[in-house]
Amino acid sequence: MCGIVGIVGNQQVAGRLVDALRRLEYRGYDSAGVATIDNGVMDRRRAEGKLFNLEKKLDAEPLSGTIGIAHTRWATHGVPNETNAHPHFVDGVAVVHNGIIENFSELRDELTAEGAVFTTQTDTEIVAQLIAKYRRKGLDNRAAMLAMLNHVKGAYALVVMFADDPDTIMAARFGPPLAVGFGKGEMFLGSDAIALAPFTNEIAYLVDGDCAIIHRNGAEIIDFSGNPVERAHQISQATAFVVDKGNHRHFMEKEIYEQPEVISHALSHYIDFHNHSTKAIDAAIDFKSLRGLAISACGTAYLAGLVGKYWFERYARLPVEIDVASEFRYREMPLSKDQAALFISQSGETADTLASLRYCHDEGLKIGAIVNVKESTIAREADAVFPILAGPEIGVASTKAFTCQLAVLASLAIAAGKARGTISADEEKQLVKSLAEMPRIMSQVLNAIQPQMEALARDLSKFKDVLYLGRGTSYPLAMEGALKLKEISYIHAEGYAAGELKHGPIALIDENMPVIVIAPHDRFFDKTVSNMQEVAARGGRIIFITDEKGAAASKLETMATIVLPNVAEIIAPMLFSLPIQLLAYHTAVFMGTDVDQPRNLAKSVTVE
Repeated sequence: MCGIVGIVGNQQVAGRLVDALRRLEYRGYDSAGVATIDNGVMDRRRAEGKLFNLEKKLDAEPLSGTIGIAHTRWATHGVPNETNAHPHFVDGVAVVHNGIIENFSELRDELTAEGAVFTTQTDTEIVAQLIAKYRRKGLDNRAAMLAMLNHVKGAYALVVMFADDPDTIMAARFGPPLAVGFGKGEMFLGSDAIALAPFTNEIAYLVDGDCAIIHRNGAEIIDFSGNPVERAHQISQATAFVVDKGNHRHFMEKEIYEQPEVISHALSHYIDFHNHSTKAIDAAIDFKSLRGLAISACGTAYLAGLVGKYWFERYARLPVEIDVASEFRYREMPLSKDQAALFISQSGETADTLASLRYCHDEGLKIGAIVNVKESTIAREADAVFPILAGPEIGVASTKAFTCQLAVLASLAIAAGKARGTISADEEKQLVKSLAEMPRIMSQVLNAIQPQMEALARDLSKFKDVLYLGRGTSYPLAMEGALKLKEISYIHAEGYAAGELKHGPIALIDENMPVIVIAPHDRFFDKTVSNMQEVAARGGRIIFITDEKGAAASKLETMATIVLPNVAEIIAPMLFSLPIQLLAYHTAVFMGTDVDQPRNLAKSVTVE
């Protein structure tokens, strides 16, 4: 995840900006940069690699000035080098950016046709070019900023500085977090409160659709139409050494809302947003020559693998064997060297998963590791490592790691289909375009459904048992929803394939059994609705999670209907993860359980 810092100060800022970036190193990055304004001159230093390289440049060529912005970049568009490092300059406009500008390709073509000259491969340069264009048309800085914000599409946090206004920084949020810090005679911006902890503990968090204009003596916050809005100030408990919850009550809530941001970084590792294609993957696993694939994991990671099974079989026509690692390691599964094995683990240290990996290694299979910790044992013992890039996940109940695992599995399945010739170039392009839209759509959905999920959780907390149903990729989601609910609220819940309802679970259904049905309007929808009718006929209380088409097609009376946007089938599992996560979270909060550290559970299971 990229890190952003800005200071409108009363003393030299370059060293302070670098110190603040250092407190964001846990987010991961591959280049860094800092820009300041001094006596009307805007200048910058940038370096590939770690902050140490940027510091060496600043030692050799210091930057003066009491106003500045800084950035650590995790490459999405363009290779990680000094040219693509932030801040970007265009005609007196400096920009740092976290996230993805979805329509950058179209905007770049438009601007190039108008004579703009691009110097980087990044989507971020679009922002600077657009603002510069509007300034040339006679708009003042504020109006140019708002015009740009109403022209770009995506999930982003932006901080902008102007050479002709050395007393002001502007910022905007639509997706990734951004905080304003209030000091004495100086003001701050940061993508995480811990970056600002040495400077101030008085923080206001921007929400999606906020634009902030920062001066030395305060901040003005407006919406993208220019109307003023108010954001509450709060005292942050962040320190330089603690990953902070920000303005969230629990780490789990924070991690749910981080998903649009972290998924954009995960996707950038595997897909080319500019060309709408998959990137070359680790050559240690040659999907083209494989006869089959084995997948193993535990808990939520196993359920991500189940979704991945559907994708690999559908898009790559690759047969997949999958089992929970605690069974996989003991059932002596017959394997051959023309198969490969994928092991999924957030920590990379899960004991059963590691043992299964070693079994496959001994059988001569090529091993792939889908992990969040690239230095973990599972990663070290694999032939190919596929990082999920979710950042630290503190809450025991996995949320952002799960959806990042799904994003990586979807990307790998598309790449495998491309390699095996089972999808066309046009199909690949359309699938990748759908993935690229996901961070923006997820951000919109999180904001839209939160009040409904909180209200529904109050009703759900009154029940002792809950059933989840789904078909296709919604079947693993049903199991994941049940797992989340029982993990943190301690309500008994089970997830079933909807077609199995008549084979046992239907005996449990009465007016005291909520049935949560996960059913986007896909090729399975009509059959799932038939199962819902069987539930309704027996007095079951239905909570229907669907999309706009599904809501319009179903006439059944429900306890609640949660309506998500219509989206491509490949991204539905990630999008439909959001309501099941929020429902479990708010139910647990309402019941007063320890959300981040539920009883009897640990984050990383390193014993059998």
